[in-house]
Amino acid sequence: METYRPIQWVNDRLRLLDQRLLPGEVVYVDYDDYRAVADAIRTMVVRGAPAIGITAAYGMALAACQSQAGDGEGLLADLQSAAEVLRRSRPTAVNLSWAVDRILERVGDRHLAAAQAVREAVLAEAAAIEALERESNYRIGVNALPLVPQGAKILHHCNTGPLATGDYGTALRVITAAHEAGKRVHAFVDETRPRLQGARLTSWELLRWGVPHTVIVDGAAAHFMRTTGIDLCVVGCDRVAANGDTANKIGTYQLALAAHAHGVPFYVVGPTSTIDMAVASGDEIPIEERPAEEVTHVLGRQITPDGASVANPAFDITPAAYITAIITERGVVMPPFDVNLAKLMDKS
Repeated sequence: METYRPIQWVNDRLRLLDQRLLPGEVVYVDYDDYRAVADAIRTMVVRGAPAIGITAAYGMALAACQSQAGDGEGLLADLQSAAEVLRRSRPTAVNLSWAVDRILERVGDRHLAAAQAVREAVLAEAAAIEALERESNYRIGVNALPLVPQGAKILHHCNTGPLATGDYGTALRVITAAHEAGKRVHAFVDETRPRLQGARLTSWELLRWGVPHTVIVDGAAAHFMRTTGIDLCVVGCDRVAANGDTANKIGTYQLALAAHAHGVPFYVVGPTSTIDMAVASGDEIPIEERPAEEVTHVLGRQITPDGASVANPAFDITPAAYITAIITERGVVMPPFDVNLAKLMDKS
């Protein structure tokens, strides 16, 4: 596999692979200001729930480095301000607030009175979050292997590889792990409108893993289920509610409906950092509305008439009833999700 690191901490700076330019250009951008990091999250230089969480954690590390506070108390106040800026960058992915809260909890220890001790603790926790997500992604692939038959045709939506998670991936890791295990899988990759993360990013990553795949338009998924035969669908998640309802990239819900109609197993895949037990159902998950230009323009060229009304929700909610199982680093969770997710999270 051709390796690449989409998120790196280098010489007290955060380096991000600019995903907006892929696959045409591979460009890394360095950041030394947490506000610029928040903007990078908002403008989708970096995207994907786990990757957003890792990036926000390092954004907090930059805030600690930027702060002119002379003691731990003053630095903590600056970190609280930075946390609010980072939290506002994107509202749906729970990993962002989860990572920021972990940082604040770590530096809230009273024994960290000196500013330098706080700075070191922030950076150590950010690195720990990155390492945790890396290990979680790897374990997800191990746990998913028994669910993937030999020679499986797997339908994947959006992008959930290392670009979206920092390393290995979540739903895409199900595919690459099966490929590495010699299961001779073939991926069908939804292009994923309107930002084309499947066509641009997932295909780019699968080429580097050497996984056979076919890019299809979003509206063709049901056609391939009926005519070619799809063995399973795998999708990521930006937030999973306590009852199993899942927020993910727009188009996931209709894919789940098509899978249900054709009897195709539909798996949601993600680390437990994406499970939000404080949210009872998908109805409570905020859905980000993205700029209209993402729909009205393609590659900088307007494709809609002037004055056309546009709605552009970034995510939709897939009801738990259409989900076969949720694959996590701690195991595969089966229905009833309201019971079994609680058991899974209680074990932590």
